[in-house]
Amino acid sequence: MAQESAMPDIQVDRNGLYREEVFTDRKAGTLRRLVPVTGDGAPDAARPVLWSGQTQLLTPGGVLPLAFEIDAITLDEALTRFPAAVHAALEQAIEEAREYRRESASRIVVPEAGGGGITGGGKIKLR
Repeated sequence: MAQESAMPDIQVDRNGLYREEVFTDRKAGTLRRLVPVTGDGAPDAARPVLWSGQTQLLTPGGVLPLAFEIDAITLDEALTRFPAAVHAALEQAIEEAREYRRESASRIVVPEAGGGGITGGGKIKLR
C-alpha cells in the first residue's frame, strides 16, 4: 500500500486579507501599500493600511536588497519617510553582518581525534 504524503493543510486567512498596490519611480525603489480588505474584497476600515519599501544598494560585495516597513498613513508620508527607512534597514543589515562575523570568529574548531593537526604521509619519525 502506498504511503500517503503528509502535505500541510494551507489555507488563506480570510480575516487577514490585503490588496497590494505598488508605486515605483523605477530608480530609487518601490513602495507597497497593503490595503486591508474583507473576504469579499471590500475595504476593511477596522484595520490600518500597511506600507513597505524595497530598494537595492550596490556594495563592493555585490547588490544588497533591502526590504523594510514604513510607518505611514498616506503615500506622501511614505515617500517622505522612505530615505530614513532605507537608512534604518541598512544599519540593521550591517549590525546583523557584524553579529554573524562575531559568531563565526568565536566558534572553536576541534581537530579530528588522533590527527594531531598534521596531515600527510611523510617518512620522518620523531623519537
